Amino acid sequence: MKAFISVIGDDKIGIIHGVTTVLKKHSVNVLDINQTLLQEYFAMVMLVDLEKMSIDFKQLKEELATAGEEIGVSIKIQHEDLFSTMHSI
Repeated sequence: MKAFISVIGDDKIGIIHGVTTVLKKHSVNVLDINQTLLQEYFAMVMLVDLEKMSIDFKQLKEELATAGEEIGVSIKIQHEDLFSTMHSI
């Protein structure tokens, strides 16, 4: 099972570290990552593998949202199948 994670907010030091710390803690593997700066805004999309995840999806979603609040960015996660379905309509 795979998922997409999107991160958007003001650029600052530690955003990637904050996100990947949560992922590492729960055995979520990063398969691909794309990031950019849009003027002073940071935007990142990650494709992750949830196969060996040590918690359920809802808990991961909540932990990522909490990490985002602490960092000062918005972090959202969607299952790959939902993401693919939404973008094929």
